[in-house]
Amino acid sequence: MFIAYAVVAALLALALAASAFLTFTRNPQVTGNMTKLGVPESWLPWLGTAKAAGALGLLAGLVVPALGAAAAVGLVLYFLGAFVSHVRAKDHAVAPVVVLTLLSGAALILRLASA
Repeated sequence: MFIAYAVVAALLALALAASAFLTFTRNPQVTGNMTKLGVPESWLPWLGTAKAAGALGLLAGLVVPALGAAAAVGLVLYFLGAFVSHVRAKDHAVAPVVVLTLLSGAALILRLASA
């Protein structure tokens, strides 16, 4: 189970790091999507920080299982919030959010199963 966690955590951390970078640099596609969802621009640094912390936490979970589990819980909650934001804005492009939520849940289950 540890190898499965390592693979899922590494891939998810890579995706989160890229997303955090795009959020910090205020990529027009990211800021456009956030505006469409009604997210204030002042929230972008906080959201980018949450993504970066999640990525680091998943990777730290390779050494400290509790950190990996905590990061995965945080990411599940983060992406559930993103899903709610999409639904409230009547934006039906939720597939990426659903996939990231499921991957975060898989990381949590695999981390707990391999501890």
